[in-house]
Amino acid sequence: MSGPRSDNLERERKLAGWAGFELPDLGEVIDGVIAVVLPEQHLEATYYDAADLRLARSGITVRFRTGDTGRARQKGKWTVKLPDGESGPTLVRREIDIEAPGRVVPEAVASLVRAHIRSTPMVAVGVLSTRRRRMHLKSENGTSLVEVADDEVSVLEGRRVALRFRELEVEVLDHDGGADLLERVVDVLTAAGAASADQTPKIVRALGPRALAPPEVVVPVLDDSATLSDVVRAATAAGFARLLQHDPGVRLGGDIEDVHQARVAARRLRSDLRTFRKLLDPERASPLRDELQWLGAELGHVRDADVLLERLQHQATLLPAVDARAVAGLLRRLESQRKTAGATLLAALDSDRYRRLLDLLVEAIERPPVNDDAFAQARGALPDIVRGPWKHLRDAVDALVEHPEDEALHDIRIRAKRARYAAEAAAPVMGKPAQRFAKAVAGVQSVLGDLQDAVVAEDWLRNAGSKGPAAQALVAGQLIAVQRDAMETSRRSWAEAWHEVAGKKLRSWLS
Repeated sequence: MSGPRSDNLERERKLAGWAGFELPDLGEVIDGVIAVVLPEQHLEATYYDAADLRLARSGITVRFRTGDTGRARQKGKWTVKLPDGESGPTLVRREIDIEAPGRVVPEAVASLVRAHIRSTPMVAVGVLSTRRRRMHLKSENGTSLVEVADDEVSVLEGRRVALRFRELEVEVLDHDGGADLLERVVDVLTAAGAASADQTPKIVRALGPRALAPPEVVVPVLDDSATLSDVVRAATAAGFARLLQHDPGVRLGGDIEDVHQARVAARRLRSDLRTFRKLLDPERASPLRDELQWLGAELGHVRDADVLLERLQHQATLLPAVDARAVAGLLRRLESQRKTAGATLLAALDSDRYRRLLDLLVEAIERPPVNDDAFAQARGALPDIVRGPWKHLRDAVDALVEHPEDEALHDIRIRAKRARYAAEAAAPVMGKPAQRFAKAVAGVQSVLGDLQDAVVAEDWLRNAGSKGPAAQALVAGQLIAVQRDAMETSRRSWAEAWHEVAGKKLRSWLS
């Protein structure tokens, strides 16, 4: 069983310390800072990964660490560290701590890296023993702003010390007051003799070159020499990388953007398979499309609830204060639906079906499911391929009546999305013309997306209002009126966005 979990954003800078280096008294050299020396720690950490080090190669670490301060033994805990974007020389990672026994990797830990590991066993890949001397830099009111750790690290192989190194870590503890202080501390330590160092995690440094190899999937950079097969591979790799990046966030919750981006990844992958279907082997591509449709639907139930909840929460602030209790009750029903959909999604992400889908995607990246036509030069063939979804979109718009139904405009939105994704898949080869075209089509998609969101909100409100108490029916009616206003705005403005796309200049590269 796993115990409590904590989740925070780690921001730290690493420096190298030589044998004779001594930490300066930072409280004396930085104004307004109080330096407090903490008890020395002795830490031992066992790191886990697949045998091919795919986690380390992707900037992810999983460890179980125990330690003591010389007075009391600390209870061991598991830590998962996930990359969280680039921030210059500062290493930024999402750090999740989970209290659980250290005998085997607990499910709560394994789940966070399952998209990378899938069915591959996790094994112990390294053991680090660290003597850590620390100080906290505090503000005058006693808030800990920055921690400075002086680590003497021993890499263990059994009982033998295979490698030793010394490392200084400067970590932000208070993100409001410590971010600027970090740079000042680094300057002082560097002036005192600490050397600049790359921001490689300790275990990666200990494991050596194998841990510095490229990740399992790398999105290839395309140029004018690319073939259509290269384009298919790059599009698939980009979608897979996006899915992997947001998978842990979907499991952790807290940021609805993770569900959004994971859904976009699934939809784009499926759309790309549709765009390039004439180049693909149907026996290999069809199962991928079917499974991506399943995943997109599972993510979609949660994403749709997130969008609707965020929309109605904002619009509820426009209602009179006397309706606050009724609207809160209405939204609780939506929150309950979202919770149910979230639990179903997490079960799907932990299923063998999801792992098999990810394996299929890796196989499709390593060995694209293409036929002989895919080895043509991409630059000459891509305009014709993108022209297909564009013509479907244009013909559908031309067929609209003067005052089209919402369902017809929703169909236009779907076709616009397909044309946009096709142009974006071509953009690495075709460059700015394809990018500008995709951006303009995205404008049509966005306006019609607002319309669809209002339609969905009205449908939900009608259904929910008819099943609740009178007070909730009243606020549902008020919110339906807000949706109606939004629909009219979208219906009036989408034609302007379409006019930009329809211009010949923007589409000249498709000729």
